Amino acid sequence: MTDDHSYQTLSAYGGPLSKVVKTPNMDRIADEGIIFNRCYVTNSLCGPSRANILTGKHSHAIGFYANTKGQVFDGSQQTFPKILRQNGYQTAIIGKWHLASNPTGFDFWEVFPGQGQYYNPEFISMDGKRYVQKGYNSDIVADKAINWLDSRDKNKPFMIMIHFKGVHSEWEPAIRHANMYDNTDFPVPDTFFDDYSTRSSPARNQEMQISKHMEDYRLRLDGPPKSASDQEKAAWIKAFEKKDREFFSGSNSPKLKALSKYRRFMQNY
Repeated sequence: MTDDHSYQTLSAYGGPLSKVVKTPNMDRIADEGIIFNRCYVTNSLCGPSRANILTGKHSHAIGFYANTKGQVFDGSQQTFPKILRQNGYQTAIIGKWHLASNPTGFDFWEVFPGQGQYYNPEFISMDGKRYVQKGYNSDIVADKAINWLDSRDKNKPFMIMIHFKGVHSEWEPAIRHANMYDNTDFPVPDTFFDDYSTRSSPARNQEMQISKHMEDYRLRLDGPPKSASDQEKAAWIKAFEKKDREFFSGSNSPKLKALSKYRRFMQNY
């Protein structure tokens, strides 16, 4: 599972962005596995959507319907990992959980408290201990998943949920990818400058416009990731200082500033 991941940014689905976005490994999974042409969510928020997937129920029936304080997933509910486990499967979940309670129905779990960090993320282990794992989130989650796959009982079927933080805001790419899209021209959606004048009030009042609502900290225009080490912060500054300088010295035209934000958003995302 990738988090807050738009299907338009998976090149396997085609579309304008597929010509510039590189997702070779996910494209290979799509080519060798299953691709969904019609897929619907019952709740598009982080935690509630995960609860929907686990239980197969709507949010009001689960009792977990928002990412607000006090919302805790009831782990005693029936979930599909529990059913698989009862039928001889080994089950595991590694990475983002975001349901406040501890996972149930898994032979092995190691999850982030809350959202997790991109750099040097904290984990909760099955014994309840918390520890910081040095490195980059996606690399760590992938390595932990591979280690579990290598160590499991090969005579049994298995189900593993591998949950990355990416590509949830605030977007903090690995240093090795920091300049990957610096010279890429991303196609701008036809509706990018829509003023919503002909739309209903929910559309007009939404806070999802890059020009008005994309804060600098989400674009990491406020410096390197706070959870990064001193060495990683120095490498980040070196990779981003030219782009940051160009962003802040660019035109103050609202239209051009919006396009600069969009470009920075797409590069980091």
